[in-house]
Amino acid sequence: MPKEIFEFKLIFGLKLKEIRNEKGISYQELREKTGLSLSYLSEIENGKKYPKGDKIMILAKALGVSYDELVSLKVPRKLEPIVNLIQSDFFKAFPLEQFGLNPQKLVEIISYDPEKINAFVNTVLQVSRNFELKQESFYYAALRSYQELHQNYFADLEEAVEELHLEFPELKDIPFNEKLLTGILLEIGVRMGMDELQKYPSLRNVRSLYDEKQRLLHINRGLNSGQMNFLLGREIAFQWTKVKNRPMSTPPYGDHTFEEILNNYRASYFSAALMMPQEEVVRDIRAVGDMKVWDPKVLLGFLDKYDVTPEMIMQRLTNILPAVFGYENLFFLRFVGKGSDYFTLTKELHLTRLHNPHGNELNEHYCRRWISLDVIRDLYKARESDPDIKYLAGIQRSFYHGTTNEYLCLSIAFPNVSNPEEAVSVTIGFLVDGALERRIKFLRDPNIVRREVNTTCERCPIMDCKERAVEPYVHAAKTEEHLIQEDISTLLGIEK
Repeated sequence: MPKEIFEFKLIFGLKLKEIRNEKGISYQELREKTGLSLSYLSEIENGKKYPKGDKIMILAKALGVSYDELVSLKVPRKLEPIVNLIQSDFFKAFPLEQFGLNPQKLVEIISYDPEKINAFVNTVLQVSRNFELKQESFYYAALRSYQELHQNYFADLEEAVEELHLEFPELKDIPFNEKLLTGILLEIGVRMGMDELQKYPSLRNVRSLYDEKQRLLHINRGLNSGQMNFLLGREIAFQWTKVKNRPMSTPPYGDHTFEEILNNYRASYFSAALMMPQEEVVRDIRAVGDMKVWDPKVLLGFLDKYDVTPEMIMQRLTNILPAVFGYENLFFLRFVGKGSDYFTLTKELHLTRLHNPHGNELNEHYCRRWISLDVIRDLYKARESDPDIKYLAGIQRSFYHGTTNEYLCLSIAFPNVSNPEEAVSVTIGFLVDGALERRIKFLRDPNIVRREVNTTCERCPIMDCKERAVEPYVHAAKTEEHLIQEDISTLLGIEK
């Protein structure tokens, strides 16, 4: 259906219901005045049907308005924010179906009480303006929610990888080499280009760029073999699954729809599943769980076995652990550190809502007790004496201040390929419970450090923290507000 017609239906339905309510006319009364069935009237108001001209004339007469007034896109003031939302590029681009919704259902919810929904939409718009929230930021937040909704496991992509294995049996031997993957791309009809990106200084951080007209994939020469294979696997994913709506560059530059952002993630998922087959990873996970003592060399050994990056390893674990082993209570974090004391949380995924922090936009000092930050600092120190060190792994049992939640955290730090002055850490955390204690034998290893942690220094009430970077002024402000509320209640004799 053309988007314009779809839009007319939604707006007409909202407007019809608003006029009917304003006139104090019930569904039953409108049915009696027009001769139209209740189900048909309901479908119109919910944006499912757009009546023909003769029926619009009947409705206009029954409501005491003109034909032109009813079909006009001009709406009452209180409906304007909702109509602006319906007409926005965001509403047209966002695939509500991915979240179990459809536009008609959304309009049905909106039309239930337009005045309250109007206030909500206005609030969202004001918050987004005040905090300068970009559409792209919202899409990536929605993508995280989409991953969490599906436990970050997509059976259709796992099946697509299996189909590719059947078509190209040589993929059974891991790790892959560049020649194998470029050969598969050539059979699919995509050529490789290794020289053009280097001619443009501004494209130094662009890892790949696909020229759709020439079916040519430009690759940055400054990548290691794991990164190269990952990009080739992503392009195979786009071609094999016949995805058209996609970003052409890695990382994506420019404006993109949610569908393009989602397809970009799905291609990454496909590539990781291709390089780390599910059956093989499952065997490795079971072997690690049988270890009685933690050995970081085993985790780092997976990087060579599959020829992948640390982030790919950790992300793949978030795919398989919930789906195969039932470990749903886990999280993934990625930090970037510049020097030994400046850290930014750049990516997060929470398959449960228990873990903190939520939100990677905090301009605050993240807790210095996290293993995620420790491994970055340790990597800087280690590379001072040995610049050839590429990876450093760490482990910690972290229990969160003020909660009963404890997590087993595994972390790997490595230099940032895009910026040699930076280091990156990726961490996966598992909620410590009875199931984890039964399956992970090394959890009892007495050498694993156990530490109390929190979100950021600004929000932390632990007064004797030696690692604190700044004073807890956010916590102090909240404490002061709480004391004021308590004293007001006491003064007014209000029971707590």
